[in-house]
Amino acid sequence: MNNRYCVIMCGGVGSRFWPYSRTDLPKQFIDFFGTGRSLLQMSYDRIQGIVPKENILLVTNRRYAKLIHEQLPDVSDDQILYEPARRNTAPCIAWAAYHINAKNPNAKIMVAPSDHLILKEDEYRRCILRGFDFIENRDVLLTLGIEPNRPETGYGYIQVGDECEGTVKKVKTFTEKPDLELAKVFISTGEFMWNSGMFLWPVKSILAAMRQHASVITDIFETDISAFATDRENEYIESVFPSCPNISIDFAVMEKAPNVYVECVEFGWSDLGTWGALYDNSLKNSEGNVTQKCKALLFNSTDNIIAMKSDKLVVASGLHDYIVADADDVLLIVPKAEEQKIRLYVNEVKLNYGDEYL
Repeated sequence: MNNRYCVIMCGGVGSRFWPYSRTDLPKQFIDFFGTGRSLLQMSYDRIQGIVPKENILLVTNRRYAKLIHEQLPDVSDDQILYEPARRNTAPCIAWAAYHINAKNPNAKIMVAPSDHLILKEDEYRRCILRGFDFIENRDVLLTLGIEPNRPETGYGYIQVGDECEGTVKKVKTFTEKPDLELAKVFISTGEFMWNSGMFLWPVKSILAAMRQHASVITDIFETDISAFATDRENEYIESVFPSCPNISIDFAVMEKAPNVYVECVEFGWSDLGTWGALYDNSLKNSEGNVTQKCKALLFNSTDNIIAMKSDKLVVASGLHDYIVADADDVLLIVPKAEEQKIRLYVNEVKLNYGDEYL
């Protein structure tokens, strides 16, 4: 068990959840369900007992140091890796892997985003333990796959091959975020699963795969590999990390590597990346409307999600399949079908008003 590590990625800004998720308080630090625990706290809670507490690392931005220490007081400073720039998941995972490898070259690592909802936590724990068992003596990259229920364009897709061991299968192809038409084809074949964004691998295996398929990243980190896990590490990362390309681990490695496997899991998973995902996982009234901790009177209105950060009363009529989100200084009104465009709207806000509303 001492060789097991977990890397929680918690540096994103969650722009698809704007205007609730903002630069100073991204979605992973928000308690969306009124449980008293943020998404990050729930992610941290779930891994307890699976890996030693001291082997949990968080990769984030330094501006969130105070939030992390407030929400996770058990986490020490040396368990937090502060990215000096946002460069997507591949550089983030590479840094964590080099850092862990310098401490324990026999490490087996789980990588998890900080913003997922897991409804069946006991089954989740069983799946993660099976995953660690599978990678123990294998040179493999394991991802967790979810059976899709719609042609989602925001997820990676895994084409499943022959069974390897129990619920683990060989991956035929790995496609990151297809367009809608291709996603529909994937769903129709019954051969594809969603990539949950959770991975397990021996540290040696992920570093070898990155050297082979993403050398533009490893060449940067290996200009002074002796700096990792020393007093020089932070200064070294400050100097080299911004040179890394902005690329996901899916594009950089998973689509190219031949030793990728998928564990087919079912533990009530949702990537709470969008308002639509929050709608799907929230209690609805008889008209299919969701009100997130606010007061609302809705007439002739169906299948909406209404979220307010103030005591404002919402009165609406004739509204169908909409997102209405009020964050005091920003009011967002968007059809649920257009939620993937929210990032574009955020870019327009930045162009027109700078960072004031971000």
